[in-house]
Formats: sequence, C-alpha cells, structure tokens
Amino acid sequence: MHSAAAVPVYHRDIKSSNILLDEKYRAKVSDFGASKSITIDQTHLTTMVRGTFGYLDPEYYQTSQFTDKSDVYSFGVVLVELLTGEKPISQLRAEEDRNLASYFIISMEENRLFDVLDKEVLDHGKNEEIIVVSNLAKRCLGLHGRYRPTMKEVAMELERLQSLRNPMVVQQNEEEIDCIRTESSCVSSTIPMLKQSEAGIELTSMEEDQSLLSPR
Repeated sequence: MHSAAAVPVYHRDIKSSNILLDEKYRAKVSDFGASKSITIDQTHLTTMVRGTFGYLDPEYYQTSQFTDKSDVYSFGVVLVELLTGEKPISQLRAEEDRNLASYFIISMEENRLFDVLDKEVLDHGKNEEIIVVSNLAKRCLGLHGRYRPTMKEVAMELERLQSLRNPMVVQQNEEEIDCIRTESSCVSSTIPMLKQSEAGIELTSMEEDQSLLSPR
C-alpha cells in the first residue's frame, strides 16, 4: 500500500481481524474505511486519531500525525499476536503486562522470548526463524517511527524467510505486486477521502474484534 501501489495509501487500522486469508492462505488486507490516499511526497497525515486499542501507534496517539510507520507499528502487533497467541489487550495478564506490545518487548529484553511464545510456534517453528521474526516485530514496535523499518523492508524480510522453505512463494508474491500495480488506480478510487480535523479520538473496542488471523 505504501510503495507498490501507484497511489500510496495509509490504512490506519491494521489489525488481525482486517487481514483475511484466501483459499491458498494468502493474506489480503481488508476494511479500508479509515484509510487515506496520499501524494508521493507527503510524509504524514494530521487528523483525528482513529484506530483500535492495542494496535495504535503511540507516537500517532500523542501527536495526531499518522505516517507510514504507524501502519508498520500496527503490523508489528499482528506479528506478536501470531507468535504468542495472545490478544493485544488482555485483562487476564498482570496490569503491567496488559498491553501485548510492551509485554513482548520486555520479555525479549529480559531474554524470556521462548517463555511467552505460543505452543504451536514452539512445536512447529525453527528457532532461527522464530528469532528473526521476533526481532522484526520488535523493530516494528519501536516507540519512534523513524527507527522502524518500512513496510517494504518488512515484506522483503518475510519473503526471504519464506524463500528458504519454498522458493515458489517469492515468485507468487512478485506476481501479486504486479497485479496490485495494475489495479491500484481502481482500488484508490474506492478509498474514501478523509477530511483533516482537529485532534480527537475515535477508537473501536477490542471486545468487538473477531480475529480471523490467529495462531490458535
């Protein structure tokens, strides 16, 4: 959305329930109701704060300035969901650990990564791959957007891991990108344009989320 499409798009509500899988288990991003198309040279969007607790970029929450790195932060939370099998916000965890992103980062810094991973990940994943994805997720969750990778860099890293297992995956992804470039003009015309407004808060409840992309 940020670089492959002819018209760059900020999604503004990346979360697991907005990532669907087709019959070949290829991920498709859905729900562009909060999205905003931008110009090539535009670096941020100043607007009313929108998003879902647990996925919301803390820098965006504080400044009302949404950037491409805000989507990256939200995707980082999705990665952590897949690694841990946990919800982004949970009342079942101790108060200081209720935010999954913070809980995950602290666990990594304390060398407790493998204590918080989902059993399915531990049973079927390779340690080297798990560590690479975990470090990638941690980078995505950096408090300051300028230190986070771009979404293109994230995709390249994940494709590199996929290619080690199945070289055909990279070719399929490249074909998907070509398709996106071809159809981007049609997609961009369907994305609603959001007017800039004074900073406010519009947050959807975590209780309403029904995750369609979960390791459990």
